[in-house]
Parts: sequence; structure tokens; C-alpha cells
Amino acid sequence: MNVIGVILGGGAGTRLQPLTSERSKPAVPIAGKYRLVDIPISNCINNDIKRIFVLTQFNSESLHRHIQTTYRFDSFSKSFVRILAAQQTPDDESWFNGTADAVRKTLTHLGNENPDYVVILSGDQLYSMDFQAMLKEHIARGAEVTIATKPTDRRDAGSLGILESDKDSRIINFVEKPGDTPELTKLRAPMYEEETFLASMGIYIFNVDVLKRLLKGDAQDFGKEVIPQAIENTKVYSYIYNGYWRDIGTIRNFWESSLQLTDAMPEFSLYDSKYKIYTRMRYLPPSKVLSCVVNNCLLSEGCILSGREVSRSIVGIRGVIGEGTIMRNTVMMGADYYADEEEAPKACLPPGIGRDCHVEDAIIDKNVCIGDRVVISPKGKKNGTYDRYSISDGVIVVPKGMVIPSDTVL
Repeated sequence: MNVIGVILGGGAGTRLQPLTSERSKPAVPIAGKYRLVDIPISNCINNDIKRIFVLTQFNSESLHRHIQTTYRFDSFSKSFVRILAAQQTPDDESWFNGTADAVRKTLTHLGNENPDYVVILSGDQLYSMDFQAMLKEHIARGAEVTIATKPTDRRDAGSLGILESDKDSRIINFVEKPGDTPELTKLRAPMYEEETFLASMGIYIFNVDVLKRLLKGDAQDFGKEVIPQAIENTKVYSYIYNGYWRDIGTIRNFWESSLQLTDAMPEFSLYDSKYKIYTRMRYLPPSKVLSCVVNNCLLSEGCILSGREVSRSIVGIRGVIGEGTIMRNTVMMGADYYADEEEAPKACLPPGIGRDCHVEDAIIDKNVCIGDRVVISPKGKKNGTYDRYSISDGVIVVPKGMVIPSDTVL
């Protein structure tokens, strides 16, 4: 089977601000040592889809750098991870205006690989999936488009894109965020005895000729325009996925999904040898724990922990935590350098968290320099953006590169 993967780099990522103020959503660090884009790329590689295009536009420099330094295949193979950035051409001076428009404007490059099937993926989701099983079902049914769907209950269905299918899993209707209404009741999946709905995961398989036909118009978005139009005159089927899947679209979702990885038996495992997650190779020393009590944590390479307690937290690469510090329920993304390296800013505190600090319910972005006796907590604070931090749905976020002086209370 001649298959290529297309990963959508996403838009401006406003719901993930300030994590996306200097980077695109797929470039946001996850689980201490990875980037979000590593998830779909790794899923492709694990499923023997090794010709992969990544479509980018917003704040894409760090994403480009990560991909270029990470995914280098044998020069004698036809495998690649290739970046297709939005560009102006003599025929079209506009930028990407949505997911469908991005694929339309890059069809020439995709077509050069002469694929039979195109797997289209989002760059900001957390999951492990067998694309080969989905592809086999797509071919066996004679489908022209297959959409991965996640069974969900009424509580969550109202805020998702819900697909109505017949008993043979052919999709006959699509409603974006129907709400808890009588309309939602009509969308119930007939293959389940209990009230269950099929939510679109934003993962698609297209026959390449069908994809070209559906993109001939001016539709800008797959979910809102292309899929509803396709249902009318194209064989569109649902592929039901029962594994773990999470859309990392908001600060709260990102924080919760990240901390769930620290559970003893998380729903999404980083230790599954069948579904390895690939990322950039770094030549860092092992992490060192000096006098710190550590419970339910992920520690990346090159960390130095001297704190009093670190609980249910993630410590990213080169993460440094000073003596007496308590950190709970926190995603600490680490640093790109140590204090004594040439890359370290000369007028900055050492990167990491200083002595006798208290940090909880927080996201500490990369290269943040926190002094001694600093308190960081969202308790009692309203949502909003402030001088050195922001609050979103009960999570306090300290932006990349921020300097927090000693004795500061956030």
C-alpha cells in the first residue's frame, strides 16, 4: 500500500497561550523530554508510514529545528519527515486559511509521492493508534474516506464534533458541537445498547483521488466543511477507536493530561515497547536526586533535585530544584542550558527553581529562572494575564524565559 502521512501544524494556538507565544502547538514540550509533534510522527513510524509531511505556519521556527535535528532516516531509503511551510507563490499569495486549505495548497508536493492513500493527523493530540488496522478496514469496506471516532457519553458529546452512522458504520450526518439538545439524541450510535455517541478524532484516511476532488472548491476546514460535504456524495465510514485519546487544546487539558502520565498505571503509557515515542537525542548526564522526597514523578535527563518534596510532577530536561523547595502538581519543562554554559543569559538567575520555594498547580515553561523563597500558586486568583504569569482554569503558568526574583509571591 502506498501511503503518506500529513500532520497539520495547527493555527495560532490561542487557547494554549502563553505556551504558544513563541512556538507552535506541535512544538510545545510534553512529558519532560518530548514535543507534541513527536506523538503523531511516532505513530506514523510505528505503523510503517515513513513518508511524512508536516504542514506549518505560525511560530514554526522551533518546530522546524526540532524536526530537522530529530528525524533523519537512512540516506538510501525513501523515508522522510518533510516540512511544508506556508508560502506565497506567483499563483497564490495567501497563507493557509484552515486545515483543508493547507492541504489544498500543498497537494502538488503530496502528489509527487504518488500515494494511493493519505492519512491526515493533528499535531496536538495524545494517543497511540494502529493506523494499519484502520487502513485495512478502510480498504475492506470500499471506503473513500474513513474517520477515526471515539465513543463518548452525553456529558462530553455536546462539545465535540459528533458523527451519526448507520449499523454498518457508514456516516450519514455530522454535527459540530450539538450541545445537550434533542438534536444530540438523534445522533446516538446504533451499534451500542447504552446511549453512546461517536466523536470525530480529527484523524482521516482519504483515497488520494477523492481528496483531490473534495478540495477542488474553496472549503477551508475539514471538520466544518469538507466532511459534511463528503457525506452527501462520498463513501464515508467510521473507524471506532477504544483506546486512550486526548486533545491537548487548552491549558487545563494539557496540565491534566501531563500529570496523568505520572500515575502508577496511566491510561497512556510512555513505556509501551510496541508504540515507542521518538524524539531528539540529547547527550545529557543521568538525573541526580540529592535529598529530595520524590513521589509519582517523571524525571527527564540531566535533572538535579535538592528540594524537600516533589510530588505528582514532571521535571523536564536539565530541571534544577533547590534545597527546601516543595513542588506539587506541576509541569516543569526544564531548560535548554545550565547556568555555567555559554548559552546561559549573563544577567539571569540560574535556570530552575531556587531554595525554599513553594510551587503548586503550575506549568513552568522552559528556561524560567526562579529565585529563593518564591511562592507560585493559583489559589484565590482569577483567570487572566498578569505581569509575570497567567491563570487559566485553576492552573498558573509562568511563560518561557521569565525571571522571578527571590521573595516574590505569585
